[in-house]
Amino acid sequence: YGPLDGTQNILNIQPVIPLEINNDWNLITRTIVPVISQPALFPGDERVNGIGATQLSAFLSPSNAEGTIWGAGAIAQMPTTSDSALGSYRWGFGPTFVVLKLEKGSPWVYGFLVNNVWSVGTGGGGSYNNFLLQPFVNYNFEGGTYLTTSPVVTADWKADSGNQWTVPIGGGIGHIFHLGRLPMNSQISAYYNVVRPDFGPNWQIRVQVQFMFPK
Repeated sequence: YGPLDGTQNILNIQPVIPLEINNDWNLITRTIVPVISQPALFPGDERVNGIGATQLSAFLSPSNAEGTIWGAGAIAQMPTTSDSALGSYRWGFGPTFVVLKLEKGSPWVYGFLVNNVWSVGTGGGGSYNNFLLQPFVNYNFEGGTYLTTSPVVTADWKADSGNQWTVPIGGGIGHIFHLGRLPMNSQISAYYNVVRPDFGPNWQIRVQVQFMFPK
């Protein structure tokens, strides 16, 4: 990452919480708090460690959906940024949508998440207009192991032409197991950025551990 080809580390703390509104509708919240370790960007610069902007998404979703599950709502970006090198100090808002397809007896699970966030007001770090699309496909084997691909495609609409898009391709493997009675989902995957801005990273390595708390 960056002109010195350093390694950028991002730890995403990402709780997803469904809330029952009534018998017909649920409100699903998805919060992402990024803890970032940013490499030096020029000779003499130092690595910057801290917290980036927090994103909160809220999806309204029908509670009795079968086969195709969807949610529509809004996303807010909160200026929790601890250093200007790690993001903007401006609030942001926009629409978000998610759809998930799964059929009983089928090993395939697929869908996508999409949103766009526009900055509002004033503050350090400048304005932004950011797009995100995350398609996902899982193929599940018996016993809890699965193959997965879920690249995060992004666009910075305010960047110069040729530096707007980041498009990764790749995938990985995951497994669902139990820690006592607690189900856990773990996976590892790798993605190569076939399209990237100047000084953007070539590769992304993703490791995920998900604690699940079913009712």
